[in-house]
Amino acid sequence: MKTALVAVVACILMLATPSTAEELDLELVLLADATGSIDEAEIRFQRAGYAEAITDPSVLNAIASNAYGKIVVTYVEWADQLSQDVVVDWTVIDGPVSAQAFAAKLMEAPRQAYGRNAIGAALLKGKELIDTNSYQGLRRVIDLSADSANNWNGPPIRGARDIVVSAGIVINGLAVLCRHCSGRPVSYDLEQRFYDEIIGGPAAFVVTADSAETFADAVRKKLILEIATRPQDAERILLQLTGVQHKRALIR
Repeated sequence: MKTALVAVVACILMLATPSTAEELDLELVLLADATGSIDEAEIRFQRAGYAEAITDPSVLNAIASNAYGKIVVTYVEWADQLSQDVVVDWTVIDGPVSAQAFAAKLMEAPRQAYGRNAIGAALLKGKELIDTNSYQGLRRVIDLSADSANNWNGPPIRGARDIVVSAGIVINGLAVLCRHCSGRPVSYDLEQRFYDEIIGGPAAFVVTADSAETFADAVRKKLILEIATRPQDAERILLQLTGVQHKRALIR
C-alpha cells in the first residue's frame, strides 16, 4: 500500500514539475559549407552574409510575427565527417540587441572546420544539436548551405536525411553558386540534387545564391521563409522588402 502511495505521489510531483526547456517559435541550425572548396576569404564572406541577414529589420519582423516572438539559432561550419564546428552556440534572438550579439560572435570566431564534403554527417550533427539543447521550439529546422552535393565520407546523404526528417525536423537548402566562390558544378544541376537528396519535411525548399552580390539577399529571403510561421506573413514581409529595395534603386 505504501509503495503504491509513493508511486502516486511521485507521478503527481513529476507532472507538477515545470519543464526546464524554454519554449519559443523555432529551433534553427545553420549549417554552412566550410569544405575544401571554400577558402578563408569565402568563409568570412559567408559569415558576413549571415550576420547582415540575421540583423536585417525584415528578418526581425518575421521573428516578431510569430506566437512567442523569439527563435533560437546556432551557426555551424561543416566539412568532413569529423569536422563540424559550432561557431556560435544556441542563441535566443528576440530583437535587434540579441541579433547584433549573434552577428558579432559570428564574425569573431576563427575557422575550425576543414576537409572534404560529408553532408550526411553534417545533417546528423544538426539533429544532435537540436535533440540535446535546452529549448522547445514549435518548429525545428536544419538549413544546409553547400556549393556541391558530393558526399566523400561519412553516412550517405539520403539515409541521414531520412533519419532527420523522421524525427520531425525540416531540412532546407541554400545552393551557393557565387561567382567569387566555386561556381556551379559542371556535371549536374545543384538545385535539383538538393531537391532529390538533401532537403525534406513539410514545405522544405531550396534558395539559390547565384552571385556574390546577391548572397546576403538570398540568405535574408531564406531566413524569412524559415522563420515566419504563416506563409502569408512571409509573403507580406518579402513583398515589403522588394518594395524597399526598389525604392533604394530609384534613389541611386
